[in-house]
Amino acid sequence: MTDIRTIDDLRAALAGAPGPSEAATRGAQARNGQLTKPPGALGRLEALAIWYAGWRDDPRPSVTAPQVIVFAGNHGITARGVSAFPAAVTEQMVQNFQAGGAAINQLATLAGARMDVHALSLDTPTRDFTEGPAMDGPAFLAALRAGWEAVDPATDLLVVGEMGIGNTTSAAALAQALYGGAAADWVGRGTGVDDAGLALKSEVVAAGAALHAGQGDGLETLRRLGGREIAAMAGAIARARVAGIPVILDGFICCAAAACLAETAPRALDHCVAGHVSAEAGHAALLDRLGKAPLLSLGMRLGEGSGAALAIQVFKGAVACHSGMATFAEAGVSEG
Repeated sequence: MTDIRTIDDLRAALAGAPGPSEAATRGAQARNGQLTKPPGALGRLEALAIWYAGWRDDPRPSVTAPQVIVFAGNHGITARGVSAFPAAVTEQMVQNFQAGGAAINQLATLAGARMDVHALSLDTPTRDFTEGPAMDGPAFLAALRAGWEAVDPATDLLVVGEMGIGNTTSAAALAQALYGGAAADWVGRGTGVDDAGLALKSEVVAAGAALHAGQGDGLETLRRLGGREIAAMAGAIARARVAGIPVILDGFICCAAAACLAETAPRALDHCVAGHVSAEAGHAALLDRLGKAPLLSLGMRLGEGSGAALAIQVFKGAVACHSGMATFAEAGVSEG
């Protein structure tokens, strides 16, 4: 696998990443048409299975090695009071992940997924992005590489999640810088700020987007407005793209990371589906921008990769039906 030693290496890897196997896709489509069910009776599950088969280069695939990776980082912007919780909670939650006590631990276990946790320089928050770029070049590259290197090459379905007090503010600033609109279009309550906190958060997001929008492509925008954990998610999603590993996107913060890739290379997210639409303001609009229809809509807004991890079950169901069902000929059933 190509190493990423510069940001331009990542740009080149995305630009040259191969697409899904056309032969496997055709084979999966043919098999789907022979299964013991009326055409289209499994709805979107059929399309998911065929899509997955193409990316795994196997017309009759299976999901046997899912991976959930949670990245954690701290944000300098929290000093402006944009979160209802102090930055110390980031490290405390990392310890909870490591002890197996968080929601994502339960959902990853239920899905049979390997789970990894990466804390990224928690004692060194990013810079307040209203005063300058959140990360310098070396720090940004280190975060991208941390994500890139965290992906197990044997993984066949990837979920990336995050923990970082202040990161919904960063994600909203990224969305506004990339796609425009007013800060209020993208800002939500995150950890539960009150009305005054929401107004302050909108002011901070607007200031950051005004300072950094239009200063470069999606990756440069991520360097200027993102957090280490958001950059690491982008690095992991990019690695999966190059390796042909399907990705289930999580909520607003994960999709903000993904959007930065989409605004860097046109087909950077072809290997991704949206696991769910969260209750965080702006997520549905961001999914629309990315052209991704969510698998689930359960009012979740926890982060951690939790919505995407739950959606692994949907994926497993789709693939199990596609690969495990008998064809009409195998079952001796008349096709009518």
